[in-house]
Amino acid sequence: MNQFLALVSAFGLGVLILPILIIVLKKANIGDIPGGRKIHRKVTPSMGGIAIIFASLVSFGIWGWYMSPGTMRFVVLAISIMFFIGVRDDLSPLSALNKLFMQLGALLLIYYYADIRVTNFHGFLGLNELPEFASFLVTLFILFAITNAYNLIDGIDGLAGTIAFIPLLILGFWFDAVGFIGYSIFCFALLGAIIAFLTFNWHPAKIFMGDTGSLPVGFALAILVVAFMNINSSLAIQNEFRISPSFSFALALVLIPAFDMGRVFAKRVSSGKHPMKADKNHLHHLLMRFGMNMPKVVTILTLSQISILLGVVLMRNFSDALVVPIVCLLVLGSGVVLELVTPHFLKLKIMKGLPRLNDWSAPKSKPTVEPEEFKNWPINMN
Repeated sequence: MNQFLALVSAFGLGVLILPILIIVLKKANIGDIPGGRKIHRKVTPSMGGIAIIFASLVSFGIWGWYMSPGTMRFVVLAISIMFFIGVRDDLSPLSALNKLFMQLGALLLIYYYADIRVTNFHGFLGLNELPEFASFLVTLFILFAITNAYNLIDGIDGLAGTIAFIPLLILGFWFDAVGFIGYSIFCFALLGAIIAFLTFNWHPAKIFMGDTGSLPVGFALAILVVAFMNINSSLAIQNEFRISPSFSFALALVLIPAFDMGRVFAKRVSSGKHPMKADKNHLHHLLMRFGMNMPKVVTILTLSQISILLGVVLMRNFSDALVVPIVCLLVLGSGVVLELVTPHFLKLKIMKGLPRLNDWSAPKSKPTVEPEEFKNWPINMN
């Protein structure tokens, strides 16, 4: 019952706060300016994370705080730190290195004080109990990777919020089923705030999440995924709610943003660019080059996320050592095909729009091109 109340309260707060926030940000001239690698065409307020974090934490504080372990206060503190890093970056952009360095404090809080860490691989890669130093490095890497992967995928209307919706919904029900009510209420509080945000962020967006939202939400997802791995592994094998293979399922929850980050980093490095240099090579950019609009792209990536999770569930009788490579190869193969098909598709589209050779003749006057002609052009070159 408290989960439902947390979701409704966060949604209600978000819906009340967001219109006011949009007006305030517009009057303060705080927004995302179009141009460069940006896809949107008008200045749009970009700190929607203020409403998401405020609504979710207030709702959680009302309905879930007293049902949570004492270490939950460190989780809230760490997420708050990540929130203020996002605020700072939205108001005055930080370099990628400075942003990563500032995130370290929040990650250390989670590892040392909240005691949420990866301690055992349970046979994956032939590893079981991890030494303290290895546990420290693996935990920080996973938290860093998921947080920043989610931050990077926030590129089109509705995508980041929808990508977070599925794992929060699944983990919210799962934590409740295994008796970790505090985590469950936190999931539903954050979910309610994100649903409220999506009502204003769906295309055409009235407000963007910004780093103010994508950093703390991504960090919250990272914390919940690591907590899931620890709790799930501690359950008895006979427990009906124990999910197997555990590592594969945790990976599937965040595989779309994780794959997107790995792919663009590899592409940038192979091109001699800095891995953190922003560009237009994300999955959503590739799909938009096929002429798809933003809602279609969001739908395709969300269905892909659901398909990966269902695939892992269907392979529940196999070990992580088999399932992880299969899932990764399938996703990698799909990415390679998409990468190879995109330029050929664009070439065919362009050639289709050209006149045939026998129709060519010497122009009688200098051709002119009107910018208005490109507004409804079927090919999106973003």
